[in-house]
Amino acid sequence: MRNKILLIMFLICVLVFGAYVSVTSVNANASAAAEIAMELTTGTVLEEGNADCKLPMASTTKIMTAIIIVEDCDLDEVITVPDAAVGVEGSSIYLKKGEEIDIRDLLYGLMLRSGNDSATALAIHHSGSVEKFVEEMNARAANIGAVHTHFTNPSGLPDDEHYTTARDLCNIACYAMRNETFKTVVSTRSHKGNFRSYANKNKMLYSYDGANGVKTGYTLKAGRCLVSSAERNGMDVVTVVLNCPDMYERSKTLLDNAFNNFKLLSLSENKLFMSGRVLCKLAKSHNLVVKIDENLDFKVIPLVESKKVNSGDLVAELQIYDSNGLIFKENLYSI
Repeated sequence: MRNKILLIMFLICVLVFGAYVSVTSVNANASAAAEIAMELTTGTVLEEGNADCKLPMASTTKIMTAIIIVEDCDLDEVITVPDAAVGVEGSSIYLKKGEEIDIRDLLYGLMLRSGNDSATALAIHHSGSVEKFVEEMNARAANIGAVHTHFTNPSGLPDDEHYTTARDLCNIACYAMRNETFKTVVSTRSHKGNFRSYANKNKMLYSYDGANGVKTGYTLKAGRCLVSSAERNGMDVVTVVLNCPDMYERSKTLLDNAFNNFKLLSLSENKLFMSGRVLCKLAKSHNLVVKIDENLDFKVIPLVESKKVNSGDLVAELQIYDSNGLIFKENLYSI
């Protein structure tokens, strides 16, 4: 009996240790509990580790809050600060009861100074209550495809039911960064508004070449979290690190890895190809992420005889291969 008990205990230890190794060995160099690097325009994942693990995300939550406000609200509208937005716990822009302020200055206060009171004021302005705004946050996340994310507040305050994954959060950030107004806000180092002025406390903007956003976050429960974006040579990369003690250095490493190893190949709809004697082109432009040192093979595969072609007809298929095989294919149309 004693031997059986020892054997059972040994097997349990093996299973537990094996599970631990399988989770933590995704990227041996990572200091983050979860991380990902993604190219902005295509959503191509360049590097990841534990990217689908559900974790708290602290104030990086405010990316979702901000993009909803940008998309739905008049940023020049002046409002009176609601009582519920005064004295909110955590980071603050110190709103005062009855204070008048425009939505733009609240938005900058949200993203540059991480004001939890600003998040509350914006949520109430948008939806009438924080609870209704949270419903909208979850609906928007689902629409973006962030199906493993759940919000319970607009600021990122700790709650067991408030979580995301690195992949979901990166998809939300990529979506937001495609909006020029949002991008302008989060790339701003200092803001002088009609009612408030702020300096951005995101150190990436001051220390990494090409950095243009997006949001820091920290709570005891979530640890240090950072969503970063940077653009070099026409390629914009967004990274997420969750529960990462050296969040700035790790984010820089992820960005360096992306820029050192990948490039963005733009296939313009105006670029001409030949299928036999027929000039043809793509119906629309495409972006493709490829390895910098990769030799690509472009093939035009005819689909019809050139004698029977009219303008606008489907005539061929463009195929692009790298050393691992086919990476892109799209129809070509006669011009």
